[in-house]
Amino acid sequence: MLVDPNYANNLAAAIAQSTAQEQTLTSELSSGLRVSSLSVDSVAASANVGLASSISQLDSFVQTATTEQGLLQVTSSTLTQVVSEVTSAISLATEGANGVLNSAQLASMAQQASAIRDNVLALANTSYQGNYIFSGTQGNTQPFTLDTTTTPATVTYQGDALTNTVQTPAGQIIPVNLPGSAVFTAPGSDLLGALNQLASDLQAGNTTAVGTDAAALTSALDNVDSQQSVVDTSLRQLTDNSTYAQSQQTLLEAQQTTLLQADPATVATSLQTAEVQHQALISVASSLDQTDLFSYLK
Repeated sequence: MLVDPNYANNLAAAIAQSTAQEQTLTSELSSGLRVSSLSVDSVAASANVGLASSISQLDSFVQTATTEQGLLQVTSSTLTQVVSEVTSAISLATEGANGVLNSAQLASMAQQASAIRDNVLALANTSYQGNYIFSGTQGNTQPFTLDTTTTPATVTYQGDALTNTVQTPAGQIIPVNLPGSAVFTAPGSDLLGALNQLASDLQAGNTTAVGTDAAALTSALDNVDSQQSVVDTSLRQLTDNSTYAQSQQTLLEAQQTTLLQADPATVATSLQTAEVQHQALISVASSLDQTDLFSYLK
């Protein structure tokens, strides 16, 4: 018996479509993804590109923020140590200015002042992950050098006065470092200069000048406190923005999963139905003249 050519052709097309549907559902079930290409769902695939871009930007910011948070924490900790050293220097200057100490005692205090200066200088040259934290944007350059051949000794700053910044996903600009010139050699609050002068005046026994040095150190200490507040504010802002970015990233990833993922139960049911339909089509095909039908399947 001959099969109607149109009927056979339609049956062959139905079998091919059924096969493709089974393959698609099987792929969805194994991968867990409903949308794997633009051809499946162009709107969802396009939306996924936007989500992926936003997630990538947020992740990049979080990674950067983590590094900069570490830098700011080290900077704040270093400044806390500087405050401690300067407080000791002020006490030393106050004691040295009282006018009751002899020259040997003042000379001994001069050595203590020099030691404090050396400690502060070492802190000013602190590095983090291979970069000096107080060199401005010149992280590879040691910021401060000391020349003890002059009286008083002199310190030279070799960094720059620029500040590195990080931009948050919302566009906020956050400074993430302090140039050393703003902390240790600021005009009117020259900490290292005041320490050098204190050591020199104590060595010379100039107690009147030592009293002036105490006032200079107090002004320098106020500046260090102010600069540390800037660092702590940046650290707080960066931490808050990083936390928010992580929450947004988690939210977008959940949206992406919902957009792309397949419902295993629904897919399994659809696959079962598709298999039944496919077998039914095959059964119908087997009842026809196979030679005639297969000519349409080629």
